[in-house]
Amino acid sequence: MQAIISAYPQKETLARREKSMRFEAIEHVQLAMPKGQEDVARAFFGELLRFEEVAKPPALAKRGGAWFESGTVKVHLGVDQDFIAARKAHPAFLVSDLDELATRLRSAGYTVTVDNNLPGFDRFYVDDPFGNRLEFMETQ
Repeated sequence: MQAIISAYPQKETLARREKSMRFEAIEHVQLAMPKGQEDVARAFFGELLRFEEVAKPPALAKRGGAWFESGTVKVHLGVDQDFIAARKAHPAFLVSDLDELATRLRSAGYTVTVDNNLPGFDRFYVDDPFGNRLEFMETQ
């Protein structure tokens, strides 16, 4: 363990890097899905959540999956041959009219789990049709 720790750059080197490199945004979020379930993804992300589907580049389209966007928010669903749903790790989407979204999801048969333990936000969790955990939040 000691060798690993000493291999990391010193604090001064990290400080210099901060001036030249910084994170600007998350360009997209990738979620896994089972093979052959693109229509299910379209129904949930496109119709229910109201994301717009965008065409994947041809070289990537042959892998399956689907890409969705809403404004600057991008969600890519990629086929995983050994798919296992992400039950803990999840994206959190900042939305307006959280209550309307919760009503829409419940009406479609999805379980909405409210969790207001984060000060300054109303939020809930829902699983996508593949079991991936998604968080939706709205500033109070």
